[in-house]
Amino acid sequence: MKTRLTINGQVREFDASGDTPLLWVLRDHLDLTGTKFGCGVMACGSCTVLVDGKATRTCAMPVSAFNEQQNITTIEGLPGTARHAVQKAWAEHSVAQCGYCQSGMIMAATALLNENPDPSDADIDKHMTNICRCGTYQLVRTAIRQASEDMRHG
Repeated sequence: MKTRLTINGQVREFDASGDTPLLWVLRDHLDLTGTKFGCGVMACGSCTVLVDGKATRTCAMPVSAFNEQQNITTIEGLPGTARHAVQKAWAEHSVAQCGYCQSGMIMAATALLNENPDPSDADIDKHMTNICRCGTYQLVRTAIRQASEDMRHG
């Protein structure tokens, strides 16, 4: 079945069953492999993308739940000249250790900063529910505060 979705600012057309999870459409049909598979039950957050600016877990969300009018942004589609402010802060503070969960973490942090440009530590803790097996949560918090500052003061 032909489906059309707006992904990273471009309308993309692909053949996939409506019950195919969006994650697998991104990875297998559109070669956007930055979004990762972690748990398959939308618990860990490795599969997080932005849908109309909101963090959305995609490993078990059927592609039929989305439409062409929605703007889906993957890690590959983050705006910025070289890297997005969140990506820069992640690198500056050496957040990633194994790195597997990082694209989902970065997308969740971006969604948080879209909603709340100056989050408190409590806001960060409440919003960032992604699981990091390496336990870099304190570094995540530091990087989000840095990205917030950079985004607000350019």
